[in-house]
Amino acid sequence: MKDIDPVMLEVMKNAFFSVTEEMGIALVRTAYSTNVKDRKDYSCALYTPDGRLIAQGLHLPSMMGAMVWTIKAALAAIPPDSLKPGDAILFNDPYIGNTHAPDLVLTTPVFYQGKLMAFVASMAHHIDVGGSVPGSLSTRATEVFHEGLRLPPIVAMRDGEFDPTVLTVIQANSRTPYEVQGDLKAQAGANRIGVQRFLDLCERHGADVVESAIEELDAYCERRMRAEMRDIPQGVFEFEDHLDGDGFTDDPIKLKVAIHTKGDRLVFDWTGTAPQVRGSVNCQKALVLGCIYYIMKSITDPTIPPNEGTFRPIELIAPPGTVVNATFPAPTGMGGIVLGPRIIDTILGALHKCVPDRVCAASVGGQNLLSLGGRDPATGDYFSNVETYGGGYGATSGQDGEDAIQAHRTNSANCPCEVIEATFPMLVDRYGIVPDSEGPGSFRGGLGVTREYTFKSTAVFTFATDRAVLDPWGLDGGMSPGKGVYRVVHADGTAEDMGGKCQRDVEAGARFVLRTRGGGGWGDPFQRDPEKIRWDVVEGLLSLERARDVYGVVIDPASMAVDGAGTDEMRADRSRRSDR
Repeated sequence: MKDIDPVMLEVMKNAFFSVTEEMGIALVRTAYSTNVKDRKDYSCALYTPDGRLIAQGLHLPSMMGAMVWTIKAALAAIPPDSLKPGDAILFNDPYIGNTHAPDLVLTTPVFYQGKLMAFVASMAHHIDVGGSVPGSLSTRATEVFHEGLRLPPIVAMRDGEFDPTVLTVIQANSRTPYEVQGDLKAQAGANRIGVQRFLDLCERHGADVVESAIEELDAYCERRMRAEMRDIPQGVFEFEDHLDGDGFTDDPIKLKVAIHTKGDRLVFDWTGTAPQVRGSVNCQKALVLGCIYYIMKSITDPTIPPNEGTFRPIELIAPPGTVVNATFPAPTGMGGIVLGPRIIDTILGALHKCVPDRVCAASVGGQNLLSLGGRDPATGDYFSNVETYGGGYGATSGQDGEDAIQAHRTNSANCPCEVIEATFPMLVDRYGIVPDSEGPGSFRGGLGVTREYTFKSTAVFTFATDRAVLDPWGLDGGMSPGKGVYRVVHADGTAEDMGGKCQRDVEAGARFVLRTRGGGGWGDPFQRDPEKIRWDVVEGLLSLERARDVYGVVIDPASMAVDGAGTDEMRADRSRRSDR
């Protein structure tokens, strides 16, 4: 092994990261589906020959935990010494550490001068892998078999080409075979780029330097994370939160975490969490780890690279048979979309008790998934559209929450209205920010999103979110945001409120009206800077009435200036209404 000085370590750290970033660029430029090329629902990573994470691109945090653990599971099933240059392993099984069935993982070995040096991997959310509904994500699934084709690790590529039998089987199980095979080939192309860039590093610096840099980076990341953990107050910090229900019942589903801070390591214990449920909001341990990894990077030093060493000081206790560690064959399709955001809120609630200035209030209830599929009347072909919608981010002790954003565990983009209308039999009637949807506070929560569609054909419609009943909470006197709206307006004009989890057929001419929730506020709303309130009113984010009734600020609509008398009245009102 070569000694690696700090300068060379920095060079190699950024080189490894660049490999994964270039893979992501290649994937998004060559993908076929809107979900990958427009929404950017993918992630790319680099691994050691034994499956340890070296680097991961700044893609989806929701895939971070899975990308750490799935490759180890694949290599346990297919020994690395059985692979040759040009081979690639493909799988999507949630029960070996993946997220859910639509996320297909392709991993490729990297050989230099006959020696296995690394693996590159890409994960992409495919728009349909079979199952009971278009999009493969069903709120009515009661077992994993309802959620589409489940692939164990298989050698899907030989000599750089896909096994035609494998592609045929996958396409035969998808309603959108053209897009699925296109996205798979885009993943293969991204991996090919990753292999070549890693080989370039070996040529430029020598294989021994690259191997030494990998090991030193692992140790470096672990040292930095352990140092950060030592700054966290010691103790046991607990919190409970709840899901609205599982799609079959409205019974609240309890999440409970106890965070044990033990010097330079943390233990996240989910003992006391509800048993796994009938609906598809269950998840596996890898998804929980992904949420924890994301939070720890956020509350410590986000410049610490995502690496195996970064996460080594973290321990997870997730009792089997609970919603956070479901046992086969429980459905898991909506686990990341619905349960994942609640896992994060629960962790943040516990961390507020030890590092209050590093966390935020609860954010929009879920990823607000809309999945729509059927036959396009113009072509007769199946179509499938999968998209998630943002909402309000929770406020912090010193900053308002972001408006209209994918909160926490996903940073996927929106699909442009023009692309939707050009690709699917849908019209986008409205898209924007929902005024008055913030959680009031001295620092307000972010505002939610509105989007309205008209369906031009009959279709199967699936929608999944949470916090439709139970509110996102504020902190230190901050308040919850207003309720969301999830409504189908049928072609005959009758309206039907869907709740947070629904699945049904819709007819041509029906409309879907979506108003996502905002984030929770932080601190007393009566302590909010009046100038910030005036600015929100000027920008159309806050109504004059809400400024007056919730924040106690009277604004002259003619000048949009804070009225002096109103400010005095506001101060007097605060003293009379201390219960707020």
